[in-house]
Amino acid sequence: MPVVIVYPPDEDGGRRVRIDGEILGRAFGLRDVAEFLRRAGLEGVEASDVPGLAGIEWRGGGPGVWDH
Repeated sequence: MPVVIVYPPDEDGGRRVRIDGEILGRAFGLRDVAEFLRRAGLEGVEASDVPGLAGIEWRGGGPGVWDH
């Protein structure tokens, strides 16, 4: 599993996603986080899988927090 950090929500509700030291973009929900993980090489990750994945560091709230 790569090192994944999901930062606190910004004023627009987006959360920066960093994987292995590289910011891949802003996520606005679990579907976006799953897409970033797939781009990083984790095949078959679905949005419903994201909350249970070990190794994701959620800063400023867990996978259910998307409001600033």
